[in-house]
Amino acid sequence: MDNKEFSEEYSIDLLRLLKVLWSKAWIIAICGLLAAAIGFSFAAFAIEPTYSSTVKLYVNNNSLSLGGASLSLSTGDISASRSLVVTYGEILDNRTTLEEVIEKTECPYTYKELSKMLKYGSLNNTEVMFVTVTTTDPYEASEIANCISEVLPVRISGIIKGATMIVVDSAVPVLEKVEPSITKYTAIGFMLGFVLCCAVIVVFDILDDTIHDEEHVLTTYEYPILARIPDLLNRGSQKYGYYYKKNIDED
Repeated sequence: MDNKEFSEEYSIDLLRLLKVLWSKAWIIAICGLLAAAIGFSFAAFAIEPTYSSTVKLYVNNNSLSLGGASLSLSTGDISASRSLVVTYGEILDNRTTLEEVIEKTECPYTYKELSKMLKYGSLNNTEVMFVTVTTTDPYEASEIANCISEVLPVRISGIIKGATMIVVDSAVPVLEKVEPSITKYTAIGFMLGFVLCCAVIVVFDILDDTIHDEEHVLTTYEYPILARIPDLLNRGSQKYGYYYKKNIDED
């Protein structure tokens, strides 16, 4: 008897998978809508909204003296302005500065917690420094930001001789919340539900080794079809189903 080597090559019919997904489009749509509703509910009710308030300060850097070194800069020197903003930001994000802000505003935070609520930098690469405070209360955020505009210039002038800061724009309460974005969470929920449902359907279809019809046998195994068993249980053919039921009733 001759030995025959059989090599089984598994292939995925993308067109058939697309047909399967299309046939279950209503299930995919329902899963997407349910996930979108979960995302909406989570953003609207489970996450506490946060608000931001920003104060803008002008950095005067004409002549500075730090320790025993003196430095003269042009007010148009952008790179020097960036360096000063970084230096001033480090002084702002300092335990002594933040504790003084906490003491004056009487806010219920530690200096580490308050540090995480701050964002600062150079505004559009200019000599204007912005400080943004984000909390769960818009009025508290503006109060902290304005207190920083009072405390920070004094701290800086005490450390860097000749350095001054002038308030360009005071902070005001902004009632428009920063996070969470209900639209974003709803869209993310819909996409997750859509993708996960499609993935589950595709995986189950790939793992399904049931022979559904003669076309499946021909395309998958390339075996010839010798015969086809008729559907006598009324699962595909009304004719055979009626004949089978009629014989049962007569018996």
